Amino acid sequence: MTLPPIRGRTASAPGLAEELRISIARLSRRLRTLRPSAAGEGGPSPLSLTQFAALAAIERHGSMTPRELADHEKVQPPSMTRVIAYLEERGLVARSPHPTDGRQVVLNATDEGAALLADERRRKEAWLAMRLGELTDEEREILRRAAPVIDKLSRS
Repeated sequence: MTLPPIRGRTASAPGLAEELRISIARLSRRLRTLRPSAAGEGGPSPLSLTQFAALAAIERHGSMTPRELADHEKVQPPSMTRVIAYLEERGLVARSPHPTDGRQVVLNATDEGAALLADERRRKEAWLAMRLGELTDEEREILRRAAPVIDKLSRS
């Protein structure tokens, strides 16, 4: 596989940073447009991005206290309290007693919450798979190799 030559702005670290920022922001924005709608196509989304992120964190990490969730999502506890209340009201998360600290509760995604997340993931992955199918084998290989590097950047 021969990679395309590096030219123009992407030849420098600042130029590459700019290109990546723009491209990743566009892709992220495009994926967000695929979010489910409570009122059908074009209607309001049933959950905000913050609510989806909180639900996904609970599902991915298992039981979390509200404080752990707020810290993980980097929001203030009072803001997370409102998010949790809404998710609980919708039946997407459930509270249960903390196993070792009777003063606290832990949050878990309900089956309905997990199903909502799985549906969103399927929708986004189907769209992305379709777009990837439009690329050349070489372009897909470049992305396959770049994925772990982009993930590493996202965790730093």
